[in-house]
Amino acid sequence: MTTDTKVSFKPPVFQSIEEERQHLKEKLAAAFRLFSKFGFDEGVAGHITARDPEHKDHFWVNPFGVHFSLIKASDLILCNHDGEVVEGSLPVNRAAFAIHSQVHAARPDVIAAAHAHSVYGKTWSSLGRLLDPITQDACAFYQDHSVFDDYTGVVHDLEEGRRIGIALGDKKACILRNHGLLTVGKSVDEAAWWFITMERSCQAQLMAESAGTPIIIDPATAQTTYNQVGTTNAGWFQFQPLWNRIVKEQPDLLG
Repeated sequence: MTTDTKVSFKPPVFQSIEEERQHLKEKLAAAFRLFSKFGFDEGVAGHITARDPEHKDHFWVNPFGVHFSLIKASDLILCNHDGEVVEGSLPVNRAAFAIHSQVHAARPDVIAAAHAHSVYGKTWSSLGRLLDPITQDACAFYQDHSVFDDYTGVVHDLEEGRRIGIALGDKKACILRNHGLLTVGKSVDEAAWWFITMERSCQAQLMAESAGTPIIIDPATAQTTYNQVGTTNAGWFQFQPLWNRIVKEQPDLLG
């Protein structure tokens, strides 16, 4: 993997499954490093998964108990649809399997899913509300996110994971009430970027409402803005500067 900072305007094309898998794992490791850098880690909570390019009912995920800031591509574990680790030596987080296995099953179009207990995301989630289109960035989620409003504790049950998948529907993100944020995408890049910008949108709305009554962007303008900043390609591209930054700063993540 090269660590140059040449700007790419579209996702790469791969010559083999092995090449695609390695790229996916490197992007996944980079996403974990960025989540740590942005303070999205809290103990052993949080996980990002990526569907294997060959075995579609398997996904790559962070090993349980390893800090986000230390994860390398080679540390990731491969989990099958039964929750068994088929590649890697460390266990999988049970909550990661319960949530992500059901999200991946419900959404065959999704390659990656991200969930963490980030401060502003979990704070906003306690309100049980959708985000409002009060900023350009928040418009990326205009009519494209949902709320799962049935918190029952730590997710260990596949049935609750299934219900989260149903609540997500065909959206790019779901606010898990009293829990945090969940985002998905057709690449690791996209899912990670939606999480990062959704966390910041939660922060922005919390700050705006503490200062007064935010002005809501009108529906037509919010939809136009969504079409500019909320697409799959926009999500993928927004992640690229962060990828270049973290690989330059922490090239060991590629190992």
